[in-house]
Amino acid sequence: MTRPLPWRLADAPDSPFPPAETALRKPDGLLAVGGDLHPLRLLNAYAGGIFPWFSEGEPILWWSPDPRMVFRTDGVHLSSRFRRQLRASTWNVTADTAFNRVMRACAAAPRPGQDGTWISPEMVDAYSHLHDLGFAHSFEVWDQQTLVGGIYGVAIGQMFFGESMFSGASGGSKIALAALAATLHRWGWPLVDAQVENPHLLRMGAFHLPREEFLQHVRQAVRREGSEGPWTRSVGRLPARGLAGN
Repeated sequence: MTRPLPWRLADAPDSPFPPAETALRKPDGLLAVGGDLHPLRLLNAYAGGIFPWFSEGEPILWWSPDPRMVFRTDGVHLSSRFRRQLRASTWNVTADTAFNRVMRACAAAPRPGQDGTWISPEMVDAYSHLHDLGFAHSFEVWDQQTLVGGIYGVAIGQMFFGESMFSGASGGSKIALAALAATLHRWGWPLVDAQVENPHLLRMGAFHLPREEFLQHVRQAVRREGSEGPWTRSVGRLPARGLAGN
């Protein structure tokens, strides 16, 4: 039997993607190949539940796995021990003050079982452009003037698609994720996309959502009025200890 091949994208950045439901089972979620990282193509991809993931030197690969890993914005879990540590923390969290630095730190972060990073200079340039256009955002965790953690992703309407996070000091990525989720929950956004399974994310409250349900949610969420442009002023400067709860 001939093995099915992923869809090859046309050159025009506004060319359509195939339906995410037609992605391959092996490898799970591979949908299309080719194209570029033009902002219009990236926004069309995310709005359709699709994201790029490829290594430097490879053609661009586009994915929509089934099931999808997600967080409820009120469902990020911080352990009791970590919450106790947070109550004494002097760290603070900001948004969209160091997007490029967060991306580069995510690219440099060591990842067990992974050789190198998919966050190539091409990816940094593409998402920095999305950031300039008001669609890509970062949350940064600071120990005074030192960047100790962060997370970045893409927001369309009321849907946030998480891309990567890093810790420069213990707990930095947890605080960044928790602050992002708490902010989005306050704004009324229900879900954060976490893409694919990761044991660390599962421990923090991520769960599997069948792709069909995920796509239904995305199609509704991206049509709602969101918060385009920089989030710096609307988020402000959040004390990390505020995430510890009562």
